[in-house]
Amino acid sequence: FGSTGSLPRNSASSGQDHRGNFSVMGARGWSSPRLGWFVVWGYLAFLVPRAEAGCGERESPNCCTGRNNECFEYSERKTACYCDTYCQKTGDCCEDYRRVCQMSAAIDCVVGSWGPWSPCTSPCGVGSTERIRQVSVPPRNGGTPCPDLKQRRGCFGNNAICSSAKEVAKILPDSFKRNFKDPWRRPHMLMKEEKASYCVYLRVKQASAACRLKLWSAQLVRERLVCAECQSDAMSKSDHCGGDGLESTSTRTFWAAASVPGCHGSWVRELSSDGCRCPPYSVLFV
Repeated sequence: FGSTGSLPRNSASSGQDHRGNFSVMGARGWSSPRLGWFVVWGYLAFLVPRAEAGCGERESPNCCTGRNNECFEYSERKTACYCDTYCQKTGDCCEDYRRVCQMSAAIDCVVGSWGPWSPCTSPCGVGSTERIRQVSVPPRNGGTPCPDLKQRRGCFGNNAICSSAKEVAKILPDSFKRNFKDPWRRPHMLMKEEKASYCVYLRVKQASAACRLKLWSAQLVRERLVCAECQSDAMSKSDHCGGDGLESTSTRTFWAAASVPGCHGSWVRELSSDGCRCPPYSVLFV
């Protein structure tokens, strides 16, 4: 055959050759799904004289890529030989394989080193990180395919902003706004805020069942966009309200309804605006 020093394509001791064909050793020799074809072709090969033999005598295509057990012909010795690229590994190529097929030896895939791990997808809490590697030499001519090029693992984000994420917002309906006239309706007693309020729009991600007990808190349902207003009396020394969410992240923060026991949930900040007031039926930070 065209190559030597490799394992034969059939192995009677194991019952299966390295091309995946099963063979059974009986009292009168081995048999396989291709035995009938081999007998017929072998008989004709002895009866009909051939000037040449091998891949050049095959009907188009003369040669096959990869591993193809049907891509065979008979050699000058009247034995089966193959014209697929896999025959370079098994050592059962036809004698004219290289001349006819003009294929180089099989080339296995070669990959580079792993790159660095990416930042954790969650700046606070459980997330994931991944790394990749590049293909240096792609496989050709039936060579070994490339291994995994991406790896992923879990991670736990602990960014500096995580302390803010731990704050729980206390909220009330906007009927509790602090800019109001006193109960005795004295116009000159209008209470004015010391600092300008700001608005935060948050997308509700989770709300407990207890929130359905009050009309205003029943509107805090999953995926509802809520406007929460931060007025001066609720501001901390840093001029913001606790639990008002994290900018430019998809990290959830938590809230609790101050007047509805057991009503709590989480939300994600989407937008904030300075010097604004929320529309009616919104909520306030307290």
